[in-house]
Amino acid sequence: MKEIDSNPVSLASKNDLLLGEASSLPALEAKHQQYLQAATSDNTRKTYRSAIRHFERWGGRLPTDNETLIRYLVDHAESLNTRTLEVRLTALSQWHRFQGFNDPAQDPTVRKTLKGIGRTHGKPKKKAQALRLQDMVTMLTHLNQQAPSLKRTRDKALLLIAYFGGFRRSELVMIEAGHLSWEPEGLIIELPKSKTDQEGKGMLRAIPYGSKTVCPVTSLKEWLADSDISEGPVFRPVNRWGQLQPKAMSPGSINDLLKTIGKACNFDFVPDLSSHSLRRGLATTSARENVDFETIKKQGGWKSDATVWGYIDEGRLFTDNVTHTLIDRISELIGRQK
Repeated sequence: MKEIDSNPVSLASKNDLLLGEASSLPALEAKHQQYLQAATSDNTRKTYRSAIRHFERWGGRLPTDNETLIRYLVDHAESLNTRTLEVRLTALSQWHRFQGFNDPAQDPTVRKTLKGIGRTHGKPKKKAQALRLQDMVTMLTHLNQQAPSLKRTRDKALLLIAYFGGFRRSELVMIEAGHLSWEPEGLIIELPKSKTDQEGKGMLRAIPYGSKTVCPVTSLKEWLADSDISEGPVFRPVNRWGQLQPKAMSPGSINDLLKTIGKACNFDFVPDLSSHSLRRGLATTSARENVDFETIKKQGGWKSDATVWGYIDEGRLFTDNVTHTLIDRISELIGRQK
């Protein structure tokens, strides 16, 4: 090391001497950028880029200051949802930190302004309509009444796997034939990563065989056999001529499919119907059927206990309700007076 330090060599030369030519600065920098990209999900990156563009179209310049951010927030206080403003502010904050500038989004006055906007204009977050068991019956009956087709087989398999597996739409379109393990008891789906597993630790979801009337595992087998899929994406588009496409369905197409089925079933909650309706439906319906907390959490792959308890409370709003006891007691007292 003394010999190296005694000579005026460049940093690149030091890296070449210590790590070999393959680890030159350009190669290391390229890998560094690759890892930086991997640290943030594609969806988050797109959201942040959109936020930056919105700020610049408004007239903002980067880097910016706290006074400009306050004007930006106030100018959009009534036109944008508070949660949208929070995301925009987070994106601007991340940009400043990553570029090495002071972060004006952390200014106390900026944070207090956002809090005041939330208290003044904040609205409850709109939730997807949770599908009940009867809703699933209606949707499956509709599909069963359609003429046999490749699309019908796919739609039925997708609906059942999504519901009983508690999958997010991003996870559904990520499933590949190589992720499927067929067991005597049913099916195990192993995804390499998901929204809450960006590090790629892996996620397992077990779906057992069901009755002949409703069996997600059998429905998936029928889809794979009819489509002749043995590798690559499991859920793929089927065009208007009934031809299977090689790529995976897009996440947005899952929502479109559910809304189409919902309209055909004459649901009055179609605007609130999305892929999350299946996931929430699994949790809330399981709660109504008195499935325990740990079992619900495991099947949906939820990381947050609070989220699961929220679904359980929602599912048991009427069953775990003090009103039952009070109504019965009042009825009893009225009966005694007669």
